[in-house]
Amino acid sequence: MPARAEEITSLLARVPAFEELGLPELSAVAAVAVPRSFAPGEAVFREGDASDTCYVVRDGRARAIREHADGRQITLATFGPGDIFGELAMFDDELRSATVEAAEELEVLAILGDDMRRLMREHADIAVKLAVSLVRRLRAANERLARQSFQTVQSRVATVLGQLVEQARKDGAGGRDVSITATQADLAKLAGSSRESASRFLAVLERAGVISQGRGRLTVHDPAALDGYVY
Repeated sequence: MPARAEEITSLLARVPAFEELGLPELSAVAAVAVPRSFAPGEAVFREGDASDTCYVVRDGRARAIREHADGRQITLATFGPGDIFGELAMFDDELRSATVEAAEELEVLAILGDDMRRLMREHADIAVKLAVSLVRRLRAANERLARQSFQTVQSRVATVLGQLVEQARKDGAGGRDVSITATQADLAKLAGSSRESASRFLAVLERAGVISQGRGRLTVHDPAALDGYVY
């Protein structure tokens, strides 16, 4: 196997969505994967775009963001080497639900949805194994949602803050005084609570010195303290 094809196949083997595929199936996917590059700040795709391609990160980092009409943004997730995003394009052409942009120099493998659907028609094993992997991921997501349904608002908001801290750290933030771009409304939406309830809890955290709030952003001074509010 040529070095480039071997490297691509090895990378695809690390992708959760492809974890069930064997070497022949991975090689078939590698054959339709196209290398692409993006400069820091460049959009891979934007919210509302047609969904026709999924991407696997080779090098660098990307982030998924949602934008407000007034220009403010919130980071929903970050992606590094071995991560996949836009993977639902393998199955349908729904519009993108978020913008993904390069957080730094970004190298990806682009896989057209049409190519993946052709492979699934030609190789039934690929279709079955992809379905198994995606069902497992969906089950894990449902379990997270179920756990959240039994959590208090305070616990859910603290969990969301912890997740945003981890994403910021992946982007280079330090261990303490982690700055997060998010409004109270953003946090409430991510935590599945009302803005008023989220605001009251954030005020509790601020009085405790765990966070400080500014316009459209907040700083988590003591990320470890958030664990004390999660149960």
